[in-house]
Amino acid sequence: MSTSNNIDGMNAFQRALKRLGDIVGALFLLILSSPLFIVFIIVYKLTGSGPAFYTQERIGLHGRPFQIYKFRTMIVNAESEDVPMLEQQDDVRLLKYGKLMRSHHIDELPQLLNVLKGDMSFVGYRPERRYFIDRIMEQNKDYELLFVSRPGVTSLATIRNGYTDTMEKMLRRLDYDLDYLRHRSLLLDWKIIFETIVNI
Repeated sequence: MSTSNNIDGMNAFQRALKRLGDIVGALFLLILSSPLFIVFIIVYKLTGSGPAFYTQERIGLHGRPFQIYKFRTMIVNAESEDVPMLEQQDDVRLLKYGKLMRSHHIDELPQLLNVLKGDMSFVGYRPERRYFIDRIMEQNKDYELLFVSRPGVTSLATIRNGYTDTMEKMLRRLDYDLDYLRHRSLLLDWKIIFETIVNI
């Protein structure tokens, strides 16, 4: 894929500082939240909801695939026909506590492991599946410009655009993501993190 660093608002030094902050922050939060991980694993076990963790292939830095980690919020084999589906309002596939976990982004806590590994950053575009990326790029080829950076646990689009459940929202999210990438800075990242915490 042909991408250009010209769109990136950060220079190499800022990107290095951002990565260092990601590592330190992820380590601290993983230690802090480890009791929650234990509680959730026990809850899933006791309720017979299946495995606590859920992995799914997403596309990230340089257009490379990686496995994203989440607490599972849907029934096992929610996409049994291997056809990617977006969550719908009052989705019958959600576990009884799944909607609550998603609305407060609790299900994304395991993505701290992705941040630590270098798959993701705390702030960036939300990583998507190849199936949906291909459909977005049918309408806007600029999606591939995002691949110069790591995807994020949170994003400007998450705050401004809400949960993405339609193609229209996906295209609007892309506009927010490209705008963030062009103007991103360490200060902007802190503002987005603060707004995310307030919203949660």
